[in-house]
Amino acid sequence: MTFRLLFVVPFLLLSASAQNSDVVARLAKWKNVDMPFHSAGLTDRERQMVDKLVDACRLLDDVYWRQSDLKGLELYKTTKDPQLKTLMMIMGGRWDLIDDNHPFAGAGPMPPGHELYPRGLTREQIEQYVKQHPEDKAAIYNPYTVVKWRNNRLVGTPYQDEYRALLTPMAQDLRAAAALSPDPAFANFLRMRADALLSSDYYKSDLAWLELKDPKFDVIFAPYETYLDDLLGVKTSFGASVLIRNDEESRRLAVYQKYVPDIEDALPVEASARPSKRGHLTPMEVMDAPYRAGDLRHGYEAVADNLPNDPRIHQEKGTKKIFFKNFMDARVNYVILPIAKRLMRPDQAAMASAQGYLASTLLHEISHGLGPDFAQVNGKRVDIREAIGPAYAGLEEAKADVVGMFGLKWLVDHGALPKERLEEYYASYVAGIFRTLRLGIGEAHGRAEMMEFSRLNEQHALNYAGGRYVIDFARMPGALADLAKQLLEFEARGDRAGVEAWFTKYDRMPSGLKTALAGITNIPVDINPIFSFKDEVQ
Repeated sequence: MTFRLLFVVPFLLLSASAQNSDVVARLAKWKNVDMPFHSAGLTDRERQMVDKLVDACRLLDDVYWRQSDLKGLELYKTTKDPQLKTLMMIMGGRWDLIDDNHPFAGAGPMPPGHELYPRGLTREQIEQYVKQHPEDKAAIYNPYTVVKWRNNRLVGTPYQDEYRALLTPMAQDLRAAAALSPDPAFANFLRMRADALLSSDYYKSDLAWLELKDPKFDVIFAPYETYLDDLLGVKTSFGASVLIRNDEESRRLAVYQKYVPDIEDALPVEASARPSKRGHLTPMEVMDAPYRAGDLRHGYEAVADNLPNDPRIHQEKGTKKIFFKNFMDARVNYVILPIAKRLMRPDQAAMASAQGYLASTLLHEISHGLGPDFAQVNGKRVDIREAIGPAYAGLEEAKADVVGMFGLKWLVDHGALPKERLEEYYASYVAGIFRTLRLGIGEAHGRAEMMEFSRLNEQHALNYAGGRYVIDFARMPGALADLAKQLLEFEARGDRAGVEAWFTKYDRMPSGLKTALAGITNIPVDINPIFSFKDEVQ
């Protein structure tokens, strides 16, 4: 309690002008980028359908705020300061997600469980509690419950009960959109997803989503990711995106789809940790996202996604890979390429490209679905998230990065991609690392790539010379293959202690890198999307 007071009071004593200056400085790291809704060529019913999907997304965003920061939600709704309001919308709360979660609006330290657990409850306390009350474990560890104290017992309140006032009209919007859809399969999925919102059973609707065939319209709409849960690493937060297909770019992904089972079979890990992907669905879509909400809106702006995260579906069917073209174009043009020019040796910076970054991102998302589906702990099959705990998010992002680059090398070696482009892929990957490191290690992707940078530097695959960072292209394949093996084995064994020790060793930013990153303040850290649709938080 004392620490909390000491942390908060100095900020509260700042003058209004000082607080505003702090907010302005934080906002300056984000570049506003228009993400317009291009309605030309759509029918009236299709435009009406998109409006209904956006309405549903707004309601979902309200749920996300209630998972993330209830007091922040009240401040967001009442503040008259437009700059503070903008910063809070970027962050989805009162903590700066790219400044090691530092509070900027009078809050104390960011609670590791946000609003998903009682304040002050620790992981150790939960683990001790479930040893004494094993009958309560399933509800506490359920990814779709909010944990609360009730009569001196920890209980898990299902999302469909906790957020019913918002989920009910959200489901109605999805059903209304389904009635307007010209695509029967997409309409059926929307109705199934509406039902899932009110039961927290997403399995059947996830299968229907995977089976959509080249949909013109699509949505991500569910509690999928666990980035809000730094306590147990299992609670999902709601995220959503309206999606409109880019046919030309989507057709170019066929070469990657063809080889997914072969890359899985080639992974540098024991056979039991690389279950066959042959016969699995691997749909890939390049989409524009005219509106996003929840964990796809706040903080780190994703340029791709690999979903669903249910390991049962990974085993039985596969996953869908979605690439947000408008967001990827903005990241490459405003962030990636300018950073490469400032930090990398000029000849290697010139190799970094939009297509190279797209290739590494493609393989990153494919690799989320590769490797072990479950961990083997003491002879038992355990969900990897539960086995690894809060460190899972960073581990999985690092695994996807590194296995993805291993996969790109495999594709080049087997003639599926041009050999002469391999150095372009490595240069684009390294440029992407520098972008992500600016997010800080309080964010899962930042923590992952800080570890990757440190490991590659230790292996002399990435070096500092003459004031710039230089890739040793000869060492890069071996260093990445070794790291891929290590990360895959961590997941296969559910080795929580090993993962925590690994990140403790490798996720500290060297002083030289801090200095280098501090020298590029005129390049935005990320983008702030400005949509055609107005935000409406209740």
